[in-house]
Amino acid sequence: MATNRPASVSDSPARLDTSRCPVPAWLPGGHVQTLYGAFCAQHPTIPFIRERVDTPDGDFVDLDWCGPGLDAHTRPNGETTPHDSSLVGTAACRWMEPADWPQLPADARALILFHGLEGSSLSPYMQAIAHAFRRQGWVVVAAHFRSCSGVPNRMARAYYSGDSAEIAFMLDHVRSRLPQAAWHAAGISLGGNALLKHLGESGHAMQGLRAAAAVSVPMNLAAGGRRLSDTFWGRQLYSRYFLRSIRHKIYGKAQEFPGSVDVTRTQRMRSLREFDDLYTAPMHGYRNALDYWTRAASLPLLPDIRVPTLILNARNDPFIPEASLPGSRDASADVLLHQPYQGGHASFVTGIFPGHLNWLPKRLQQFFETGQ
Repeated sequence: MATNRPASVSDSPARLDTSRCPVPAWLPGGHVQTLYGAFCAQHPTIPFIRERVDTPDGDFVDLDWCGPGLDAHTRPNGETTPHDSSLVGTAACRWMEPADWPQLPADARALILFHGLEGSSLSPYMQAIAHAFRRQGWVVVAAHFRSCSGVPNRMARAYYSGDSAEIAFMLDHVRSRLPQAAWHAAGISLGGNALLKHLGESGHAMQGLRAAAAVSVPMNLAAGGRRLSDTFWGRQLYSRYFLRSIRHKIYGKAQEFPGSVDVTRTQRMRSLREFDDLYTAPMHGYRNALDYWTRAASLPLLPDIRVPTLILNARNDPFIPEASLPGSRDASADVLLHQPYQGGHASFVTGIFPGHLNWLPKRLQQFFETGQ
């Protein structure tokens, strides 16, 4: 019998997994789990070697590499090198040299990571994932969106949740560095939305990527934007935290590019909606925040994904309303939707006190190795 379902709904349903993340009882609720994971949970640290890549529009992105054959504290000629002064305050210790590339195994398993809003290779979730995969012999690249590597980018624009073209550019670049590697990709929060958008836009044309994962992703950007802008905790806690670093960056943009940003208005911002209205939307080709949230969302593109993809969202994520999460009919059969009831946002703390961030990288490894 014919149905009247919208064309955007997949005819081959995604798999749905609601198995639990074993969050300890001493971390009750999504807010506590999110904040503890971001600021308190134990996680290993890993140093990187940085590569700066010029973009086609005259800007640059910074990629932090680690993997077999690379030593962040030793140059290819065997000389021990101190932490490069230009990289102080970052997770990178030195710059990549031409002689470093032949040290990497050409046929390695490889993972590129895309961080969330105001994240970097220093973010706990990035460090935990990179460390776990590097220990298993993977090459790992922590990709930075523009302005997030600790150095201002060259243009008035910065980065945004729907920048699938930037994802494509960075994926193409790392694949050109190691064309025989088995490449995988994982994006967290904002980076996950941009990655999913790219996968959906590419569809069957997506090549050179074995599998992908997206973690704590606000695929319905409007629902997530309202949660962070209109609720008490969204405005008073999370928006304030993000806007603290955002204001500093915007002030720098205004100084370097006079007239590009209304500094007076940005200093009065109290929510992420106001930031997206004043800067993100007009700077990146959208009319306003709502237009940006609508057109940059990855949710409508999930039925078009043709790469094995894990989408992991805790149902108690304080950034993302549970009702906005996709169901099995909202994505293609190549997608596995894992939606545990506990975990918070980009956190998933487990273990006895004081807890750790080991569960998330293990979950990603399981999917990449088994598809489950």
